[in-house]
Amino acid sequence: MALTYTAISTYTVDSGGTASIDFTSIPSTYTDLVVKLSLRGSSGNNVLMSINSSTSNFSYRLLEGDGASAASYNNTTGRLNYILTTTANTFSNIEVYLPNYAGATNKSYSVDAVSEANATTAFADLTAGLWSNTSAITALGFTMAAGNFVQYSTATLYGIKNTV
Repeated sequence: MALTYTAISTYTVDSGGTASIDFTSIPSTYTDLVVKLSLRGSSGNNVLMSINSSTSNFSYRLLEGDGASAASYNNTTGRLNYILTTTANTFSNIEVYLPNYAGATNKSYSVDAVSEANATTAFADLTAGLWSNTSAITALGFTMAAGNFVQYSTATLYGIKNTV
């Protein structure tokens, strides 16, 4: 269990919307990282994650349920993506956990995501992934496949220390 969560940076989208949310110059002084996102898109397109501006060397297994069925997906060539809600005043929520982000090994991550639409179908996803790169994580980016993140979408990056 983590002893401390420290908010490193928070980004809130203004009225003009934005195509990307980026955290750069991430310090290496923490054990793990967590990003909590509350997002809505201008279109129903996917939100994509990059690490250190890289969009390659990602692999993952995604488990998904929509209230009526369940599915499992693998991806060994693309990067993580989730479909965002476009319903007014409703936001999709995503938590990305990145342990040992500054270590000299490949970087694993886990994601818990929900996409609410105030409708019959809403998605809940769990993902276990790997970025096959031994570089320390110094930047995280979130973009839309098409469209923008809309006003009041927020993202907060936390550093976690497992020791005092």
